[in-house]
Amino acid sequence: MNKRDLVERLAEEHELTGRFAREVVDSVFNMITDAVQKGEEVSLFGFGTFKVADRAARKGRNPQTGEAVKIAASKTLKFKPATALKSGLNKKRRATKSRK
Repeated sequence: MNKRDLVERLAEEHELTGRFAREVVDSVFNMITDAVQKGEEVSLFGFGTFKVADRAARKGRNPQTGEAVKIAASKTLKFKPATALKSGLNKKRRATKSRK
């Protein structure tokens, strides 16, 4: 599913115009983006948590030359799925495997 699919399903399921559904989806994404850029944790009950994490500086290697390279410290975004989401994935997988 991509953003367009999400907008179309939202519009269809809630009888919204495509334009309004797109505005709602964009607004939610913008709120999440703004929060994590400020370093805030975004926790969506039943879905998961977005969290900013620091990556320490480290040494790497240029694959073309084999030369050692310094990689600067940076921030990254981590996502931890909610227990309900994770267990739902595993239930579907088990059901699929048992049918084979």
